[in-house]
Amino acid sequence: MTLAASEVLAKVDVIIGYKTYLELIPEFLEGKEVISSEMMKEVDRCRNGLEIASTGKQVALVSGGDPGIYAMAGLVFELAKENGYPCAIEIIAGLAAINSCAARLGAPLMHDFAAISLSDLLTPWEVIEKRLEAAATADFVTAIYNPRSKRRTEQIVRAREIYLSLRDPKTPVGIVTAATRENEKIVITTLEEMLGHDIGMQSTVIIGNSQTYTWKDLMITPRGYSGKYQL
Repeated sequence: MTLAASEVLAKVDVIIGYKTYLELIPEFLEGKEVISSEMMKEVDRCRNGLEIASTGKQVALVSGGDPGIYAMAGLVFELAKENGYPCAIEIIAGLAAINSCAARLGAPLMHDFAAISLSDLLTPWEVIEKRLEAAATADFVTAIYNPRSKRRTEQIVRAREIYLSLRDPKTPVGIVTAATRENEKIVITTLEEMLGHDIGMQSTVIIGNSQTYTWKDLMITPRGYSGKYQL
């Protein structure tokens, strides 16, 4: 969590969020009006927050990671635009999974990279597959969000197949689960071995590009300095 996010949570009147995220910030909930909801209730949470904010109260709508990356910021703006809510909206930057996980793995994102979610709840799988193929073909380091759930088990298998058709099987892969939380788990493996490790909804998978290597249990993607300067 950023300092700016902490400061906002400390001063608002109302905190709204998915219950699992609220359980991570108990120190900010004391003395606040707290509205908790289940997963899949994103529209309700955003609408509720906008309606309460329109009465003059200060409301924090909590997201995991950064609210503008696979999270709630876009939906808040969509609802505000469609319904004409008069309240001011401010997005407070957070640490996205891609940042936190990369830091745990070393320096895998030092060159161009893509972030792709394997969740087909809102995006058709055909579109996701095209994006995987495009990123793999262009040799992007790729961060995969929402890689697997109890219902979605085959998407990560297909993603690996796509990358194996275009990358060396020994390409480094990092799997970080629950980054920065008490149950954090970090694995550095390879493209051919990655499915032998636990991958779930709290995991982010980072697949290296053709230049990524491992050193001292870290993933490093060179930026190109060695070809231009004497190191």
